[in-house]
Formats: sequence, structure tokens, C-alpha cells
Amino acid sequence: MTGDPFVVVGGDAAGLSAASKFRREADRDVIVFEKGRWISYAHCGTPYFVEGSVERLTDLLSLSPPAAEERGIDLRRGHEVVSVSPADRTVTVHADGERFDQPYAELLVATGASAAAGPFDTALDGAFTLHGLDDAAAIDAYVAAPEEYDRDRLGDGPVDADRVDHNVALDPPERAAVVGGGYVGVEMTEALVARGVEVHLYQRSDRLLPPFGAAAGERVESTLEAQGVTVHTGTSVEELVGEGRIDALRVDGGTRPVDMAVVGIGIEPNATLLDGTGVDRGPNGAIRTDDYGRTNLPAVYAAGDVATARHAVTGEETWVPLGLTANRAGRAIGSTVAGDPTPVGDVAGTAVVKAFDLECGRVGLLAEAAADAGFDPVGETITAGSRSGYYPGGDETVVTLVADRTSGRVLGGAIAGEDRAAVRIDTLATAIEADLTVAELERLDLAYAPPFSPVWDPVLVAAKVLNGRL
Repeated sequence: MTGDPFVVVGGDAAGLSAASKFRREADRDVIVFEKGRWISYAHCGTPYFVEGSVERLTDLLSLSPPAAEERGIDLRRGHEVVSVSPADRTVTVHADGERFDQPYAELLVATGASAAAGPFDTALDGAFTLHGLDDAAAIDAYVAAPEEYDRDRLGDGPVDADRVDHNVALDPPERAAVVGGGYVGVEMTEALVARGVEVHLYQRSDRLLPPFGAAAGERVESTLEAQGVTVHTGTSVEELVGEGRIDALRVDGGTRPVDMAVVGIGIEPNATLLDGTGVDRGPNGAIRTDDYGRTNLPAVYAAGDVATARHAVTGEETWVPLGLTANRAGRAIGSTVAGDPTPVGDVAGTAVVKAFDLECGRVGLLAEAAADAGFDPVGETITAGSRSGYYPGGDETVVTLVADRTSGRVLGGAIAGEDRAAVRIDTLATAIEADLTVAELERLDLAYAPPFSPVWDPVLVAAKVLNGRL
């Protein structure tokens, strides 16, 4: 192999997907610099480790360092890329107390995102964000009774042992606050209830999971309350209070006692690596990319939670930090750099979340977002059975469907229910990708058998009702 290598910054979903695909297709070197110890792990699985559904922390690893090296990837953990020189096509790397410059032929920035802490002091004992395996290990240790803590749950990965030991030594919490009613907030609420903690969930807006719409948000709230969670919507937490360890929240000018807080108010792209390079930025400060993941800098790509993408409904630039988006974009860039130009693909914001037995899915734009994007939206929310009425195990499934009044095109939707509701969102995601109208959606030949669906699947019922209005 000759010439400068393909250099990847970041050893998680987008970075290792790109490196793996590149090595399968090109006889050239690829170097992956990862500043941390963990690589290629499932962010979305961390609440389920805390809950106890995932037996070991290392079960969340997708690719081990030896496996990466077997693929021909030069993986260098503990190596932080601190700057980029597009003119020289070099990156400056800090490792083991020394710095060196690494030339590149092409560069992929796949540095991901970090949990936003906002105004909250998460340095307090008992105050956490959740964005990584060390965070999950620390929360798991904190909620465990010291005499019952099972260190085998960590597996043999490079966990921050000092942080775990510190949290095991503290008294386990009786009451927790979860700040933020999005994905992490809802999932961590369930996890903490499973660990025997009394949970108060605080959401600044008037409903949980705002992108999923009112119908899904209301069902999630009632589900959480039925499980003993106290839900505070329309309530802003002002401050985490404590001397060394959290002991209260400041809310509406008063204090409310807690023994623990998980802050889940969103994430922020780790885009500062390209500060000063003249790189273009998009929504939320993410790195602007084109259809092939290219930035405006020569031979520099970006992918994953740090990069923008094109929205499948609006055709406009957006920032949608989700797992499939990162893996798919990384794989496409690996092919492109290897010589086979491959688009990274559009995104529709397809997402699913679970609240105890309730499943929710969403895709595209609901009415308010569609109006903001310049459409003339019309929507319907229906409730239909998930199976034939005479077959056991069914549940009422709520479907919200939104279309453009003029063209009839499907713009988005949301689904909530306890019987395989979440996977039904994939039908709407496919409809959006195919630019189907509501009438075309209504005519889809979806499968029917009593254990799986009624003759008219809830998605088709929603399409029938909405098409009647159109």
C-alpha cells in the first residue's frame, strides 16, 4: 500500500462503518483515531443496561478492537485529534503526552455528539447525563445497594473503574428526578422505576416526546403515571442544588428534595475540531455536508451525529442524530472514498421509543412542523385495533397521519400502542421515501391475518380517514 492513508476521527458508528467498508473495497491504509477507550457501542442500549434488561455492559459492544484490527483497520485508541490543517492535509494528534502530525489523503470527521447539560451542574454526586458506557456504568453503580452491586455486570471492557467505585460507595437513591421528557428521559424513567427508585419526570413543554405529537405524548404520560411516576409537564427546572452531592431541584423558585438527577435535555454535535478551518456549518452548529458526506473543505468528509443531512420531506438541510443515520452515512462514505461514489441518503427522522409496555413511533413532519416548512398540512388521528377483534392480545393503536392538502403527499405520522405499534411506523417511513400520496398509501396491499393485524391495518384506517378529508 502506498500514499497517504484515509484518516477517520472517531471510533464509533459512522467512523468504523466507513473504515470497515473502505478496507473491504480498497487496497489502501485506513487509520482510525479514537480519543477514548470504548469503540463501536450501542448508545441506545444504555438505559436498558441500567434497567437490568442487558446483562453486561460489554453486551453493548458491536465491534471489539481485535475484530477491527482483523479487518485491516489501524485503530489507535487514546489518540485525540486536536486540530486539522486542510491546506497541508494533516491532522495533529495528541497521545501519551506527545503530539505528532499525521498526513491524510482523505479525512472523515465522525466525532459524534455530547450530552447537553444546559445550566445544570452535573459534577455533583448523583447528577448524571447519559451518553456513553461510562455514564451507564456510573448510574448503574449509583442506584445499587453497595452490598448487592455486581461488578461482573461490567464485563471486561475498559470501564472507568474509579468512577464506578466512587458511585458504589454512595448511599443508593430513594427519589430521582429526570429532567427532560424526550427519548432519554422516558427511557431512563422506566429504567429507574425498574430499580426501585421513586421517579419525578420534569418536562418544560406541555407534553412529553413533542416530536411524536399530542396523541402519543398523552398516552406516554398516562402510561408513566400508571407505573407510579409523577409527571410534571409545563415545568422548568432551574437548578440542581447541593454541596458536593445533589439534594434538591430548584423549581418555580422553590426547592424539591431528590437524591439523584438524570439530565436528558438533548445532545450537541462535537464539531469544534474544525473550528478555524473555514468549514461550513448547518443547523445546531453541525458540519454541513452534501449528498456524499463531503464538506466544503477539500477531501474532508463528515458523518454521524456531527454532520447535517437532507430531509426526505422538505429536501432541506437538517440535523437528525440517530443510529441508522450514522451507520448508513459512514458506510456510504467508505465506498465513496474507495472509489465507488455512494450517496449517504436522505433522513426522515424515523424513530421509536418504549415506555414500559407502550411503544411509540414517529416519522417525517407532523402538522406544526409541516406548516413551518411551508406546507399546507391536514392531519387526522384515529384509534384502531392492532389485531382482529376476536383474537386475543390486541390493543388500541393510535395513529396520527399528516399530508399536504394540495398534493395529497404523505408528510409524516406517529403511532402509539402496546401491540407491535412501533414497527408499523416503517410503513409510513417507506411511504415518505417513495413520495406516496395518502390515496396511494390507502391502496397498499398490507398483510392480514388475525394474530397480526385486522383486515384494515391501523395505518390503512388512518389513510382512509385522511383521504376522505382530502
